[in-house]
Amino acid sequence: MGRQYKVAVVGATGVVGEAMLALLAERGFPVGELVALASERSAGGTIDFGDDEVVIRDLAGFDPAGVDIALFAAGGAVSREFAPRFAAAGAVVVDNSSAFRLDDDVPLVVAEVNPEAVKQRPRGIIANPNCSTMQMLVALAPIHRSVGIERINVATYQSVSGAGRGALEELGRQTAALLGFQEADPQRFPVQIAFNLIPHIDEFLDNGYTREEMKLVWETRKILGDASIQVNATAVRVPVFYGHSEALHIETRGHISAADARALLEAAPGVVVVDERAAGGYPTPVTHASGRDGVFVGRIREDISHPRGLDLWVVSDNIRKGAALNAVQIAELVASEG
Repeated sequence: MGRQYKVAVVGATGVVGEAMLALLAERGFPVGELVALASERSAGGTIDFGDDEVVIRDLAGFDPAGVDIALFAAGGAVSREFAPRFAAAGAVVVDNSSAFRLDDDVPLVVAEVNPEAVKQRPRGIIANPNCSTMQMLVALAPIHRSVGIERINVATYQSVSGAGRGALEELGRQTAALLGFQEADPQRFPVQIAFNLIPHIDEFLDNGYTREEMKLVWETRKILGDASIQVNATAVRVPVFYGHSEALHIETRGHISAADARALLEAAPGVVVVDERAAGGYPTPVTHASGRDGVFVGRIREDISHPRGLDLWVVSDNIRKGAALNAVQIAELVASEG
């Protein structure tokens, strides 16, 4: 029997934390002891871990000594306060928030794209990218390595689960209310989300873009190690429960045909190509992505408006792959170091 690890999941009662617990069990991660941590109001309850139930403990009063790997899924403020404490106590922290992503001494890792980066973690912290960046780069990294990417135009169509459990509940409530000829009553979103699209995710910045859009710029450059890549993003919230979609229009440095790009993607780890020029021959968040691990790519075609342009449609489960699975894959990379 190989080494067993003491693993802490911080934010265990949230949507992402629950997915992390499920994936640790499903993938057979060598957990010797599992610690589920959340806020004081959740402490004392239980949560499922495989066939077992684990008692939820209060994060604020927990001593992290002895924890080997800590998966954080509790938001930036919690990560900024507690992740350094866990790292100082000897744990390797995998953080799903935006707290450390752009710090020079914290690697920003997509397991299929730059796994080697996990080894350079001077602060003991490894950052998980934004879910939209992650699925985009799983699809684009093989093309960038082959011919180089000069520019990315991306429009995201992001499900409400990316905004947490309250957003999922709001979409459900509003849908039921509107079907019953009642008012939508927005609470979590600035306007009605049911049967609507909202071109606004995160706060607006001085340049007119939102922080969510700029994350795609900043994180892409860091993960691919190429500050010259130009990224232009529009992020839209859509009335879908799980699964983000992206329309990608890229300009490459060297020409690549749609057929060659398709062949690269078919061989790429984590990518599932669904690309038939027929009704239903393309991935959607409901029919392909939701509840699955892959990054699904379709509508691969050469851009008729640019001699080195390529268009793709990319779909992935933002909670499962976009947050929880990548964190667990990073933990597996750390564990593989022995």
